[in-house]
Amino acid sequence: MSYLDLTRAAFTDPTPIYHYRDALYAADLLTTGLVWLDFFTWLDVHPSGKDAICQHFEVAERPTDVMLTLFTAMGFLQQHSGIFSLTQLAREHLVRSSPWFLGPYYASLKERPVCKDFLNVLRTGKPASWGSLTNERAWAQAMEDRAFASQFTSAMDSRGIYLGHAVAQAFDFGQHSRVLDIAGGSGIYACCIVATHPHIRATVLEKPPVDKIAAKLIAERGYADRVSVLAGDMFSDVFPKGFDVHLFSNVLHDWEEPIVRQLLSNSYQAISSGGTLVVHDAHINAEKTGPLHVAEYSAMLMHTTEGKCYSIAEMNAFISELGFVQMTCTPTAAARSIITARKP
Repeated sequence: MSYLDLTRAAFTDPTPIYHYRDALYAADLLTTGLVWLDFFTWLDVHPSGKDAICQHFEVAERPTDVMLTLFTAMGFLQQHSGIFSLTQLAREHLVRSSPWFLGPYYASLKERPVCKDFLNVLRTGKPASWGSLTNERAWAQAMEDRAFASQFTSAMDSRGIYLGHAVAQAFDFGQHSRVLDIAGGSGIYACCIVATHPHIRATVLEKPPVDKIAAKLIAERGYADRVSVLAGDMFSDVFPKGFDVHLFSNVLHDWEEPIVRQLLSNSYQAISSGGTLVVHDAHINAEKTGPLHVAEYSAMLMHTTEGKCYSIAEMNAFISELGFVQMTCTPTAAARSIITARKP
């Protein structure tokens, strides 16, 4: 198999193709809210904050936050001073008493496995199995199986060829020398960075069995002399010293807030003084009104992982509280962006 020159950009923009996949579960979450919860009918009479919504429907905070962000981005909700209410669009078409109510149109789809999953995720806060497959474990546990890990890593590798090039172009690595790619999967982001910035050396931190998959792919691409692989667990192992860039690419969105805070704290403790934290992900805007593409993707993450797409404001709070400074957010590609911050 021949590999692409990672310094070469695609001639076309595949964002719509990413969007089709990223948005796959959003309609199921809408169906769950509309049919199983009759959410819009209740909210029409009871404009409420997130806590009150969680209390009334007996649902967990994380998935409810994702649902509210999605419905806001879809144009069904508006929020003022923390209180959510319906837009005219939702009032006319999503409220049971309206003559234009579309609930029955969606009700025929409510038995779809993903819809049932979403109802359970909302009620428990726990992720569903990968792809709603009855014989599959939750994503984090499934990744311990070599066959599943190989398939999933290959999928993320194909996505990363385009996104990794954009990351390498979006940040100026000129004043840096060593990148630690934390939970770097196939190593595609590290390879893109060293291909674009030849002075950089990178290390991919990954736990078995992904570490061996990454080493094989990096060698096949011809970057083994500049990208190494270190076997380790980002949750239990101390991050290695001597790196002036820490990269979290499509990592933090898989985990709930306490874990995200801990991973960022581990990074702050290990990164060199003057070093830069780079968080590449799909980020919700500070107001949590969109973008729609990211809000839809967050629904998929909420279904299958312990995380969600975090907002720029949330990430700013996590990062600044640790002592990082000079936070910036730069768009990259396919509704993704990098958040960077410096350790003084």
